[in-house]
Amino acid sequence: MSRNFKFRCSSLGLIMTDAQSIDEQFVTEEVAAIQRRTKRTDDEKALLQALKDKSLSAGAKTYIESLAKEELYGFREVVTGKYMDKGLIVEDESIELYNRVFFTDYVKNTERRTDDYITGECDIIVPGVAGIDIKSAWSLATFPATAAAGHDKLYEWQCRGYMRLWNVPAWEVAYCMVNTPDELIKYEQEELHYVDHIDPALRVTVVRYERDMELEAKIVSKVRAARQYFDRITGEIKRQHNVLEAA
Repeated sequence: MSRNFKFRCSSLGLIMTDAQSIDEQFVTEEVAAIQRRTKRTDDEKALLQALKDKSLSAGAKTYIESLAKEELYGFREVVTGKYMDKGLIVEDESIELYNRVFFTDYVKNTERRTDDYITGECDIIVPGVAGIDIKSAWSLATFPATAAAGHDKLYEWQCRGYMRLWNVPAWEVAYCMVNTPDELIKYEQEELHYVDHIDPALRVTVVRYERDMELEAKIVSKVRAARQYFDRITGEIKRQHNVLEAA
């Protein structure tokens, strides 16, 4: 199964975090000898960096272990919460706010794309030009007022996955602040959630990413490593529980 496992763009960032060290499976005698040296050639440094890029971080391994467990036991954990609930409920309003601010008429994309490594369904696509991922902020307190405040590595990798799938040179994350549905606010400060009186231009913050082919190559490398680790963990669970492979 794992040879064909495709990671969702929305979760891609969970396997893309940098490893602190080279995975033991890549440490040959030659590599170990290079690691022991205090002085290394440029080629040796490049070799170690390439192996480190292919290695998985502790967090990535934990995530893949959870995927292996879901696969073996036949379940999918659905993460819910008020932040996600608002995002689903007000998505159309946020797209409308974006259109109002930037004088566009974009509509929600419904196409899912998949290649050999990743899969995703983006929010908005302008064919051949760029794409937009809409993020509806929970409240004024959590709304990023600047692009720097809105930069998020998980969202960045999501965008890079989309750029690969839709073959466009740029992608935006658009943070939109619209009213929170009454049923979700509960006991929080209402002034943090009712925002129609605020200038629309102040309620959309855009973070832009440019396509980078080297980073896309890193995605391929990490997915391959993740698939291998998935196999290792799946096999280990089966061995510990004396589960035989089907003939």
